[in-house]
Amino acid sequence: MAVPRTLPTDESRALLDLTRDLTAREIAPRAAPDEADGRFPREVFATLGAAGLLSLPYAEEYGGGAQPYEVYLQVLEELAAGWLAVGLGVSVHTLACHPLATFGTPEQRAAHLPAMLGGELLGAYCLSEPHSGSDAAALSTKAAADADGYTLTGTKAWITHGGVADFYTVLARTSPEGARGISAFLVDARTPGLAAAAPEHKMGMRSSPTAQIHLDGARVAAERRIGAEGQGFSIALAALDCGRLGIAACATGVAQAALDVAADYAQDRTQFGGPIADKQGIRFMLADMATAIEAGRALYLAAARLRDAGLPFGRQAAMAKLFCTDTAMRVTVDAVQILGGYGYTTDFPAERYMREAKCLQIVEGTNQIQRMVIARDLLRKG
Repeated sequence: MAVPRTLPTDESRALLDLTRDLTAREIAPRAAPDEADGRFPREVFATLGAAGLLSLPYAEEYGGGAQPYEVYLQVLEELAAGWLAVGLGVSVHTLACHPLATFGTPEQRAAHLPAMLGGELLGAYCLSEPHSGSDAAALSTKAAADADGYTLTGTKAWITHGGVADFYTVLARTSPEGARGISAFLVDARTPGLAAAAPEHKMGMRSSPTAQIHLDGARVAAERRIGAEGQGFSIALAALDCGRLGIAACATGVAQAALDVAADYAQDRTQFGGPIADKQGIRFMLADMATAIEAGRALYLAAARLRDAGLPFGRQAAMAKLFCTDTAMRVTVDAVQILGGYGYTTDFPAERYMREAKCLQIVEGTNQIQRMVIARDLLRKG
């Protein structure tokens, strides 16, 4: 079912129409077979880049779409409803571009952003490490400076697009001063000393490769450092606030897709002389699912409008990520229940949606971390 949307301009409405058309024709039909085979749809990202859908929130000067986050996130939701590997992939690519687009020099942006935003290059974001996930300030990957640049040594973990990305935005330690000793770097995937491990074997999201990235003396030129030395942690947090809104939109898309499957099935499935949609128990489940999805959509859009207005939105981004991903988990579990035995088979996509929803409660900061972020902000301002 097409979601009714309030969009700010005729251009944004055309973008949503384009997204729905591409999703219906080229994305959704591939989701089930490619997920089953673990195929990464690299060519889909090239198609999205050519259509201008990989660059929506960034400046036109560098090939971006100059769209507000309010529009970008709704495009992301539509993509994720068709295939989460694609929606999440666009969100991660946008996250990987954020440090350069926001904190890079004009020269750095002009040199790198057009290819990054046009679909020629696909990005990955490297913050987490095997022993430094939720505690990002404890990362240990080192960037040793010398006269010509930096030498990066360490291991990054849980990297979406690890092994298939063309560039990596890497956070590494340039001094031992905790959060103040971290810097950001734009690293070409072809850099000697950079290698990807074998992809992780995951419960879901099998078309979206996740892998460790090993940096063994990888040389990075000084002009590829983003921002000042020691600014990396604040750059990372700013990017994560935006990325959490992307995950909230993706979760809403998955939940909407699960609701649509459950509602269609409930109207077609006949038991005890009529469709199960006539049973009050099923009707109440569907009503609760729909209400939670609408609430999540309103929450992420409210946070996006704060961002678009230049106002603080970190707490609201954490709330949106928390609520929307928890909603996606509940809605997808209920969708499986409504389908009964068929929900537990791969004949219907409900089981895939449930496996995908679990991932979204973990990535971009677990939901326990979101609660910490929200509480800390409330108590600091209370």
